[in-house]
Amino acid sequence: MSEGPEIQIRNARTADVLRMVELMDPLVSRRILLGKDLVDLYAAVPEFLVAVDPEGNVIGYGAVHVMWEQLGEVRTLGVSEEWLGRGVGHRLLEALEQRAIDLGLKQLFCLTFETSFFERHGFGEVGEDTELVAAEVYAELLRSNDEGVAEFLDLARVKPNTLGNTRMLKHL
Repeated sequence: MSEGPEIQIRNARTADVLRMVELMDPLVSRRILLGKDLVDLYAAVPEFLVAVDPEGNVIGYGAVHVMWEQLGEVRTLGVSEEWLGRGVGHRLLEALEQRAIDLGLKQLFCLTFETSFFERHGFGEVGEDTELVAAEVYAELLRSNDEGVAEFLDLARVKPNTLGNTRMLKHL
């Protein structure tokens, strides 16, 4: 998909999942990322892109999850600590945004502690009173069992899991 002098961004493969978990674990233990069950990660492989170093080792990951006709979520974006500050997250987010555009999405949502990173990429904080979707779409989204949708809707049942995270949105 995207190539540079040091890393390549490509579609994730099932063989990448265990390395992704290995990279996620420190972020999960610090409560920066919510932990995901292996079964859910394997099911979500088509949503993920990975960044690989010149030797082919996975050094970063991120996903775009479609929530509604024109709305998606950037999920589970992370980079190996050894590669932080070298543009890997930036390249992954750009590739995820392009994937979202290719899917026909017009808005991307994220729930994050890394607000300055996402602000630098055009995301803005969602206010408590911001109407994100039309009432009829809201009613349909309420039917979803997806926790990300519940976080987007700011439902009370997910607040204990997301305390301190910021809801952000970007118009593509």
